[in-house]
Amino acid sequence: MKRQLIAAVGVAAMVVGLAACGSDAKKSDEAAKPKDYNGKTLTAWVMDGSAPQAWQDGVKADFEKEFPGAKLKLEVQKWNGIGEKVTTALSEGSVDVLEIGNTQTAGYAASGGLLDLSKDKAALGGNDWAANLNAAAVFEGKQYAAPWYFSNRVVIYNKELFAKAGIAAPPKTLDELYADLDKLKAVPGVTNPIYLPGQEWYTYFGLVVSNKGQIVKKDGDKYVGNLSSPEAKAAFETYKKLQSYSNAPKDKDEATPAQTGIFAKGDVGAMIGLGWEAPAAKDMPADKVGYFAIPGVSADKPSGVFLGGSNLAVAQASKNQELAKGFLKIALSDKFEGQMASTGLVPNKTSLNSLAVTDFAKAAIPASASGDTTPNIAAWANVENTPNPIKDFLTAALTGDYETAAKKYDDEITKRLAQKQ
Repeated sequence: MKRQLIAAVGVAAMVVGLAACGSDAKKSDEAAKPKDYNGKTLTAWVMDGSAPQAWQDGVKADFEKEFPGAKLKLEVQKWNGIGEKVTTALSEGSVDVLEIGNTQTAGYAASGGLLDLSKDKAALGGNDWAANLNAAAVFEGKQYAAPWYFSNRVVIYNKELFAKAGIAAPPKTLDELYADLDKLKAVPGVTNPIYLPGQEWYTYFGLVVSNKGQIVKKDGDKYVGNLSSPEAKAAFETYKKLQSYSNAPKDKDEATPAQTGIFAKGDVGAMIGLGWEAPAAKDMPADKVGYFAIPGVSADKPSGVFLGGSNLAVAQASKNQELAKGFLKIALSDKFEGQMASTGLVPNKTSLNSLAVTDFAKAAIPASASGDTTPNIAAWANVENTPNPIKDFLTAALTGDYETAAKKYDDEITKRLAQKQ
């Protein structure tokens, strides 16, 4: 009887084992079959001017090949009014993937609108992302977006005027730059050795980074303005000296009037700007325009810079999160990130820097390693709202007393950081 029971148990175990093997085999067969994504449409937003058409076409083709039956709907959005549109789309779930400015990411993450991608970071190639570029995609220790592309300001100069001034090579240090600006000042017809408006706060921000400072700091459990710090003041002294070589208004920024048009007149030695701010060939021959990194104190390290750019994020309310992550993996691959680099942008991996071959990119990329993004605080957008207190601070400090201006605008920044989004 006991032997029969043992035998029966053995047979039962064999039957269960065979059933399990059959089940595993069935699951394996099902897993081997390509998934059917018929009827699925992934909606992705990119901003006007961000993604070249070849990039869009290539990503769309690879996405629809990778996910048979699925369709990719790429929509190009305008920057004007985008904040309200993104907020609405995130709450409604009407967008799956979206490009967001790196200074905006913390705000959208804090609102609960973005999907936490922390567990997907490695699969998306995140182990190779440059740390300073990825910083703005992380909020409170979690990965809420992926760094996509970046750019930073360099010195854009008139080669013809530099030659007339006897400047044989771009300066490597700030002292050399000051000496070159003095030479340009002596050239007949030069109206501005360098065109630098008083409110060009992005350049000032980079100088603060060079001095190992911050625009704001943590004070207990809140953030406060930090313009009164020694580092911010030292950065301002450099900014003030550079601005002294310019006849640009002290109460305007680089867009009012557009510095591109000022530079294109041909009587300005240099300006600090982004690649797209260089004059079009119809306004100034391309071979007349040169680029170099904003010099630092020593020749071995350029000045710090503000890293502006965009991240790619997945909406928390997306009903196509698997497809959305698949899109990110394709869009952020070396193939397509390399395409962005070839247009002159800074890619998210230093291993792709060699693909950035434009003259602007050759000047921008070395400086990007010393760059930083704005403070990763949910309420940071309040600081940049018009009127921007950092711009007003620069005007006040250039035309009056630094300490008084710093105290006034530190208070304003602190007030804005305490406001809810």
